[in-house]
Formats: sequence, structure tokens, C-alpha cells
Amino acid sequence: MELWFAGVLGVVQGLTEFLPVSSTAHLRIAPELLGQPDPGAAYSAVIQLGTLVAVLVYFARDLFITMPAAILRDRSQPEARLPLYLIVGTVPIVVAGLTLEDLIVGEARSLYVVAAALIAVGIVFFVAERLGGKHRSMAALALGDALIIGLAQACALLPGVSRSGATIAAGLFLGLRRSDAARFSFLLGVPAIAGAGIYELPDALAAAGQEAWAPILVGTGFAAVSGYLAIAWLLRFLGRNSLVLFGGYRIVLGILLLVLCALGLLESRSPG
Repeated sequence: MELWFAGVLGVVQGLTEFLPVSSTAHLRIAPELLGQPDPGAAYSAVIQLGTLVAVLVYFARDLFITMPAAILRDRSQPEARLPLYLIVGTVPIVVAGLTLEDLIVGEARSLYVVAAALIAVGIVFFVAERLGGKHRSMAALALGDALIIGLAQACALLPGVSRSGATIAAGLFLGLRRSDAARFSFLLGVPAIAGAGIYELPDALAAAGQEAWAPILVGTGFAAVSGYLAIAWLLRFLGRNSLVLFGGYRIVLGILLLVLCALGLLESRSPG
């Protein structure tokens, strides 16, 4: 892989991991538009580790100061319950990922599947904005809420769904404010992103040998920087705006993909 292309994929990964437009969809589309080979699901999962760094840095106070202090001082505080909620919310994506691995890295990477998922979740955004109460804070989360949001996160294994999009929409349906839904979504992504990246690292290296280290490091570095910027921007944006803009973008992009694939201008199936 050319290093410039690894850098492009890193920026795409970092921005779209947190913006609710689907990182896997854009990482699948970008090579087609740039005339480059699909790097595959393993490479995409590994450079997510850059976005993991972004989350850990951005939420360092929550993860390493506020949460541990609350656990030691008073286990009844919302911050003290958060680790349990993150564990429970992560279980569905672990089970689904191990069970459906062959489908996820194979047929599910068809651009027709990606386009359908983009459109479907875009419509869900409009419904969530209309029906969601948007009055609860993250402190009001219960164990059942964490499990429901975790089930939504598992759906994001399908390229085009968007992990952040699915979990933020689920949070809105549960009555969470947009910024609180996004905050929990980003924190819930920590174990999922770390697990996927570490699990797929051997496959990514095996696919390209030792030469894979350079593009992996470049892609991961660019993903970390762009991911941090995406988190900061999206939390501010959702404090004042809705998901409608992203829903419209997803629907338009999905329709465009369907047209391009139907005309034979894009290869719908990944050669990997």
C-alpha cells in the first residue's frame, strides 16, 4: 500500500468513526474512487486503534480520574456504574463479531449492502429525531439502556450502518440528549475498537507481510489526529443541531452508490 493512500484512509477512518456516516462504508468506497485495492476488513479494524487513542485522550479525565474516584468514593454515583454499563454494552458486539466474522469480512462488504445500510440508517435518524425524547442525561442511564445501546452497536458490524450512528440513534430513542448519547457512544466504543484492532492485527500483517507496518502506522496516526478533531466537533455540533444533516447525507450517498454500481462505474464486490 502506498503511504499517501494509507494517510488518506487514516483521515477517512478518524473522521467517519465518530461522525455517524459509517467508517467501514467510507473505507470501502474510498479505494474504489481512488482506483486503489480494497485494504480489507482487517486493515480497517487495525487503524481503528488510532481512533481509540483519540477517545482515550479526549476523555482522559472521565476514564482515568472521575470514574476511578467515583468508584472509590461512592459506588452509587453514575460515574461508578459506568464501567459495568460499558461491559454489558460491549457483550453483543463481541458475540456477533465472533459468530458472523465470515459474513462481515466477505459478502457484507458488497457496495450494494453498504448502500442499503446507509439509506436505512439515514431514515432511522429522521425517525429518532422525531420520536426521541432528548431529555435524559447520561447520568440517568440504566443497565437495560446500556444493553439496548450495545445491541445497536453490534448492528454496526454490517458495513454502512455506523457504530456511532447506531448507538447515538438508540440513545435518542431511549430519551437521551444528543450530546449525552454521543458521549456514551464514544466511551462504549473503547473496548469494541480495542478488541477489534488487536484481534485483526495478525490478519492485517499476514495479508501484507512485514511491509504492512509502515501503512498501518501511518493510517493509525492520521486516524488518531482526525478522530480527536471529529469528537470535539461532533459533541459541539450535537449540542445545538440534530442528526438530520447526517441522515440526509447518508441517504444521498447510498442512492449515489446504487446508481454507480448499477451503471458499472464502481465494482460492487470487494476482491478481498
